Amino acid sequence: MKPKFKNILEYEKAQILLQPIYIRLVDNIRKESELSKWEVDYKEISEPFPDYIISLKKGDYLIQNNLWDLCFQICFTSYQQGQINPVEIDQKLIDDQGELNWEELENKTNQLVKNLFISID
Repeated sequence: MKPKFKNILEYEKAQILLQPIYIRLVDNIRKESELSKWEVDYKEISEPFPDYIISLKKGDYLIQNNLWDLCFQICFTSYQQGQINPVEIDQKLIDDQGELNWEELENKTNQLVKNLFISID
C-alpha cells in the first residue's frame, strides 16, 4: 500500500530518501545473507503497484517480505504495513541543510536487516 503523506514537504523528503534507502537495504540484505547462509530471491510484482517481494530461504523455512514495506520502515517513524494514517519522515535521516544523513541511514538500515534475520533464524 502506498503511504499517505500529511503534506507536500513530507512527500518531497520521502522522494529524497527512498532510493538511497532501497539501495542500502538491498546491499545490507545481500551482506547479511552471505554471513548467515540464507538464500535470497527477489520476485517482481506489478499489483497494486510495481514492487518486489524478497524471499529468504534456509532449508525448508521460507519467509517473504515486501521490499518497499521494509524501505518504509526505515524512512518513516513507526510505520506499519497497511497504515492508513499519514506517515512521518524519520527526521534523523535528513540533516538541517536537507541533506541525507548517511550514517544514520546506514545504521537504521543495518539494524532493520539484522532484526529481520534474527527474527527468522
